[in-house]
Amino acid sequence: MKNVRKIITIDEERCDGCGQCVPACVEGALQIVDGKARLVSEQYCDGLGACLGECPQGAITTEERIAEQFDEAAVERHVAEQAADQPSQCPAAAPAAGCPGVAAFTLNQPSADERAAACQEHQPSSSRLCNWPVQLSLVPEQAPYFQGARLLIAADCVPFAYPDFHERFLTSRVLVVGCPKLDDAQFYRQKLAQIFTANDIRSVDILHMEVPCCFGLVRLVELALADSGKQIPLSVTKVGVRGEVLETTQLDDQEAKGHAEMPGAGYPVLEA
Repeated sequence: MKNVRKIITIDEERCDGCGQCVPACVEGALQIVDGKARLVSEQYCDGLGACLGECPQGAITTEERIAEQFDEAAVERHVAEQAADQPSQCPAAAPAAGCPGVAAFTLNQPSADERAAACQEHQPSSSRLCNWPVQLSLVPEQAPYFQGARLLIAADCVPFAYPDFHERFLTSRVLVVGCPKLDDAQFYRQKLAQIFTANDIRSVDILHMEVPCCFGLVRLVELALADSGKQIPLSVTKVGVRGEVLETTQLDDQEAKGHAEMPGAGYPVLEA
């Protein structure tokens, strides 16, 4: 069955066949064929663009066109066949339904005695939230708290994964949250561009999870900045599912503008 939907497209002239996009596509929709990246099946591509940020040439974009429907069951079979051909070195990280973002595994937790001791040692801290609503689809584009704000854009899983979210990241920042995988990415891009255009935003901090699909949040902000024409200092922080900060990168005004205008550009790692 075919209908109009978002799907990736590859500029063969810009593609140099480096292959960095292939492992970024957890659905296995991309392969290197005859020295170029190819979409092996439309039904494997969810159109979310997790692969976009991995292409150093900016050869991968998304478009809306008539295409086969994304088929999660077909993806699961395809990924299982690939895993059978190339056994994983880390079975615990094997993707569920083709996406490591929904892979189920148990995290190590402190014992009951350790939790009790921690509760006695540390008193609950006050909330650092300074605005409401926080869901990106609900916030008004010209809310008064956006003027002069240090804007924190967080994937909505981050506050659950990072234990000191309020103290480390939320203090003195205006918060908006969303999911780049499950929510309307095009709507978020337009909404963020409107917020950037209508307000004097001092800085933007992005928090995303380590799973590949969550990197789409970074791409949305890049594209929204480009759409707005604004030059705003940008930082990107990746959080692990076990609650640790994996890396933080920082761009100044000119670098942020350059990255916003160049799809697929990577970030220099400043802190691990």
